[in-house]
Amino acid sequence: MKTQAQVVVIGGGVVGCSVLYHLTKYGWKDVMLIERSTLTSGSTWHAAGGFHTLNGDTNMAALQGYTIGLYKELEAITGMSCGLHHVGGITLADNQARFEMLVAERAKHRYMGLHTEILGPEEIKAFTYGQVNLDGIVGALYDPLDGHLDPSGTTHAYARAAKMGGAEIVEHNRVLETNPRADGTWDVVTEQGTIHAEHIVNAGGLWAREVGAMAGVYLPLLPMAHQYLVTDDIPEIMDILKSGKEFPHVMDPGGESYLRQEGRGLCIGFYEKPCEPWSVDGTPWNFGHELLNEQFDKIEDSVTFAYRRFPVLERTGVKRVIHGPFTFAPDGNPLIGPVPGLRNYWSACAVMAGFSQGGGMGKSLAEWMIHGETEVDPRGFDVARFGKWTTPGYTVPKVIENYQMRFSVSYPNEERPAARPFRTTPMYDIFDGMNAVWGQQYGLEVVNYFALPGEPRYETPTFRRSNAWEATRQEVMAVREAVGINEVQNFGKFRVTGPNARAWLDRIMAGAIPKPGRLSLTPMLSPKGKIIGDFTVTCLSETEFRITGSYGAQDQHLRWFEANLDDGVRVENVSDRITGFQIAGPKARDLLARVTRADVSGEAFKFMDARRMTIGMADCLVQRVSYTGDLGYEIFTDFMSQRSLWHTLWEAGQDLGLRPFGMRAMMSLRLDKLFGSWAREFSPDYFPGETGIDRFIRWNKAADWIGKAPAMAEKAAGPKRKLCAFIVETDEADVVAYEPIWIGDKVVGFCTSGGYSHWTGQSIAQGFVPVEMITAGLEAEIEILGKRCKARMIDGPLWDADGARMRG
Repeated sequence: MKTQAQVVVIGGGVVGCSVLYHLTKYGWKDVMLIERSTLTSGSTWHAAGGFHTLNGDTNMAALQGYTIGLYKELEAITGMSCGLHHVGGITLADNQARFEMLVAERAKHRYMGLHTEILGPEEIKAFTYGQVNLDGIVGALYDPLDGHLDPSGTTHAYARAAKMGGAEIVEHNRVLETNPRADGTWDVVTEQGTIHAEHIVNAGGLWAREVGAMAGVYLPLLPMAHQYLVTDDIPEIMDILKSGKEFPHVMDPGGESYLRQEGRGLCIGFYEKPCEPWSVDGTPWNFGHELLNEQFDKIEDSVTFAYRRFPVLERTGVKRVIHGPFTFAPDGNPLIGPVPGLRNYWSACAVMAGFSQGGGMGKSLAEWMIHGETEVDPRGFDVARFGKWTTPGYTVPKVIENYQMRFSVSYPNEERPAARPFRTTPMYDIFDGMNAVWGQQYGLEVVNYFALPGEPRYETPTFRRSNAWEATRQEVMAVREAVGINEVQNFGKFRVTGPNARAWLDRIMAGAIPKPGRLSLTPMLSPKGKIIGDFTVTCLSETEFRITGSYGAQDQHLRWFEANLDDGVRVENVSDRITGFQIAGPKARDLLARVTRADVSGEAFKFMDARRMTIGMADCLVQRVSYTGDLGYEIFTDFMSQRSLWHTLWEAGQDLGLRPFGMRAMMSLRLDKLFGSWAREFSPDYFPGETGIDRFIRWNKAADWIGKAPAMAEKAAGPKRKLCAFIVETDEADVVAYEPIWIGDKVVGFCTSGGYSHWTGQSIAQGFVPVEMITAGLEAEIEILGKRCKARMIDGPLWDADGARMRG
């Protein structure tokens, strides 16, 4: 075993071997993998081996498609068999809501290059050779890529391909310690000796928590005991085989089960409600090739349901039961990427669908390590989407909830209740007493809307307009006609200080850095010129600045700041130390004038100004800007002063019509001005020129800012597509995101976000259209829940188009 390596991958399951292979594929040869036992030990060896592309996150779905396509490449490279069975698969819908979800997914696939189809009951019957009881079935989604493989053969194919690329694999060698050096490299202490590595990849699977703990890291994941059955030979399956065909992969969400052919019988697994967390407090090191004891009692209801859906099962014996643990993150997606707070330490964990996702996750992590960024926006699988606030007490109930609801319908407005409320602001009990209906962002309780008197404090999950409609409308009207108040806790906030703070910001940000007392809007770009941040920068002095951005992306952004930090600069995440409110509407200035002795007239306090003021008894930073697009102010104060600030503003605003509003109203208000939203219109999937955010880039500034060359190249060449806005003719459901845009009989683009503009009374959508197709008043169609709705392009905001009220 060598004692130095550029990368040490810890863990020899399918994910670790995929990472190892992709590192060699992209050019890093000095890499090695350390496995405590033998390859596939842990979860890989007993996996059911199914694969599919269906995933609510479009980038995850695309990467799952990449994973499936990779297997033939591995076979060609290595000469080994992955045991591929591309039998195709269907996902059944036993109610209208589930069918609508599948129709919406099919619509997304139109522009992703995934050739799925919607099937009716008769087509399902033919596809499954009459072996599915169609009682109650509305339809299904068919994916020709679905199938299954040999887990062991596939993992060893990854390993052989990696070794052919120069990698070393050492088995029967448990990692004992991971110790950082001052230069950011690592000493990996193993049973066979110590390896000095530039990078560590934690692909520990069932032991990822233990491996992470060696570096002082808590990774929010939990093994769940998962059970599937393999039947005896089934005559009906044998008849299908004799005809030269195979039985397809069938997912039955209503029955919490998946079913596929296994030899001359069937394999069926369950995501049962009475599920069982496994080894909550840690995975024993001596566990590996064992299975758990059979537990028919916890899947009894699921089996009974399966007998009704697949009657052939009731006439068939069970050959064997596989009951073993798999790891899950709180939201069911992988934990991939650089771990915040550590140098050169990478996570490749919680990939519960290893044979659907392992290839794509290996590809993305290798890109991240070698090139500094991934090809696609990683937010759906980025390890930094869970912050340091996560604890086992949070992880366990969220993983259980996710497991139980793995096959449940996912609604765009759904708020799942496990492990809530957890993180709250001082306003929680006040807003709760005002009938707040809560959502959550990054673990924080955030008001979605305030239920009207007599209404339930619960938003019914739906693909259509919800019972929040009237309450949201009234909140919007209060802002546009009087004054509204909204909490600003859910902004990511950073304090930048030091003698080189301005120079650093000029390098890290693409836009202008403001003068003292002013603020600016600026994108932050990756080295490839893609958008990795959308910020407000406030200059408090030449050595102190405030950066405000996405609350949910705060750990991703802090990680980037720290990785690119200069001498003479300090960056602090103050997101949860600084809080406050925004007030917005035509009477916002009147309200502010009542509570401070400062001059807040339009002449003294201009749009994009920032001032320190005393409001009531609270010391505040007030910024004249508002995401509502109205006359407005963001008022930030110390966490301990927030309640006092609230009472001051609330009491002073009663005769002005002051009304609290939530995020549902905020999203409606921003559509009036066609403002973009982080992770929708602006994300690492997009370049600035195609989104329109390039208008905030200071092209001629002297600093050589990150991403300048590719951004300049995009500007010179011109974007191939542009973000456009549409009015959509729809009366029951609005655009959410990723709905296809049709022109004639061709899908030409997709939506980034949308919703209902209560002030203008129109449904609005934003999305990408090829530049050559853009004309004034372009007529198009946008597919919403399978219906192609007429849409007309608009060339500017529907409200306050000249910004007179916002800037006045």
